[in-house]
Amino acid sequence: MTATHLSPAPRTALETDIPVITKLWQETGLYRPYNPPEWDVRFALSDRNSTLMVWEDINGVIIATVMAGHDGHRGWIYYLAVAPSHQKTGLGKKLATIGEDWLREHGVWRMQLMVRSENSAMQDFYRHLGYRALDVTVMQKDIDIPPADRGEQANSC
Repeated sequence: MTATHLSPAPRTALETDIPVITKLWQETGLYRPYNPPEWDVRFALSDRNSTLMVWEDINGVIIATVMAGHDGHRGWIYYLAVAPSHQKTGLGKKLATIGEDWLREHGVWRMQLMVRSENSAMQDFYRHLGYRALDVTVMQKDIDIPPADRGEQANSC
């Protein structure tokens, strides 16, 4: 696909985009059943410290996403996804830059991202963009009921 087959720029995602975003994240291996996309999208769109951008083709079909957010100290890039039919076109690089620019505009000077250890292709992609692996261990603790188990509460986020 060439740039002429794409909308001129990304836009902020809408809650109505969730089904298409979910499908894209499934196609690109980002989806995990224990981490419902609906919750992540709603959370990102409801907070001034985060955003989710989508890029569409000329037919209005979402073909790529990037989520960016910060905690006041470090910025993060999440859910950088490009539909398989549009990979290797430079769109991923453009979206990474858009996420970085959004963080820079919000005063963030250092950013990070996480790539699953088995995903060597994405690690190579990010290294090509100037990212480096850090010698850190990411640890996690669930401190509330997971969104998938919240029932009605998950829809109110």
